Amino acid sequence: MPAPPTETLATRRARTGPPLASGASALLVLGFVLMSLNTRVAFGQIGPLAPVAGFSPAALSVLGLLPPLCMGAFAPLAAVLRRRLGEERGLWWASLVLVAGAVLRMLGMPGLFAGTVVVSAATAVVNVLIPVLVRKRFPRERVGTMMGVYALSMGVGSALVAAVVVPTAQATGSWQPAIGLAVIPAILAAAGMTPQLRHRPPQPAAGTGTKRTGHPHVARTALAWSLTAFFGIQTLAFYTTLAWLPSILVQAGLGRSAAGTGQALLICGVAVGGFAAPVLAAKRADQRPHILVTVLVCVIGFAGLLLAPAGTSMVWVVILGMGLGAGQALPGVLYAHRGRDHDHVAALSTMAQTCGFLLAATGPVLAAALHTATGTWTAPLTALTAVLLVCSAASLRAGHDPK
Repeated sequence: MPAPPTETLATRRARTGPPLASGASALLVLGFVLMSLNTRVAFGQIGPLAPVAGFSPAALSVLGLLPPLCMGAFAPLAAVLRRRLGEERGLWWASLVLVAGAVLRMLGMPGLFAGTVVVSAATAVVNVLIPVLVRKRFPRERVGTMMGVYALSMGVGSALVAAVVVPTAQATGSWQPAIGLAVIPAILAAAGMTPQLRHRPPQPAAGTGTKRTGHPHVARTALAWSLTAFFGIQTLAFYTTLAWLPSILVQAGLGRSAAGTGQALLICGVAVGGFAAPVLAAKRADQRPHILVTVLVCVIGFAGLLLAPAGTSMVWVVILGMGLGAGQALPGVLYAHRGRDHDHVAALSTMAQTCGFLLAATGPVLAAALHTATGTWTAPLTALTAVLLVCSAASLRAGHDPK
């Protein structure tokens, strides 16, 4: 009987990531962080600006609906760019589109709507390619840390820009310069990713022509649908909470200033949970406990907002933020751990984010409809809690590889 084949260098690198020289590693991490900072910057500007800019309720509804809707619709574009350009060049071009979209958003209300679509399309590409880049370029033991850095950077970028948009609008007397602040981190991201242009996409092996060896039938697997269920419901809960938390807190008896503080605390909780969850989950082969804890923390946060006295609302907001942040960051680890190779990781990421973001786009609209029908936020919060609990069972396959 022939001896089992030994592990080749290429196989080892596909499994653990390539070794990096210190200088190349520093440039990669810098570009990765600058790219990650931009992923939610544009979407965190509208809420704080709304009272100052005088946006109509209809405009606010559309601006809240466009990001998840467009990120779901444009996520498949990432697979095309990855095949043609590779992850590094795909992210660089996405950063240029982010700059263009950020500039476009400054050109009045039509520009704001059109620019939001452009920024969302670029962000969809980034969302899909980041987990593949992490799996490809970093050692396996650093996957959780880098996905944590990704989630933390998203929160930090959104919080920093959200903190300065209102003072900028008040100082200039217009919302356009405040919106234009997003151009700065977008330019920095493009500059940070430029050193990675030296990485070219791998050429097809000799004799294979242009045939691809991806995973076109990933939608036929239970794993892909389980990942989609977890990401989709978590993202629906995230965008619904982000859209309506200030209104929920005001109806609970808090003032508008306190409600704004609650939104800031939610973002802080998201950053903490987004960093901690992937770091902890990547250390284990089985992430089912992390999925269940993530769902449980979200449920506790929603239950606290529903049942606890208004004076403790901020505590439950922070807890909810940590759960929602974990739910946004944990899927990146799941793609990297469940994917058999880089193509499989990309296919899982694309499907989960395409379906998940389209599902998430319905959350704020359905919550508003329930609130209008009942006159309170009890029904929407109860519905979110129930959906999270029901969906937790469907999500467990995403956390484990059955032997």
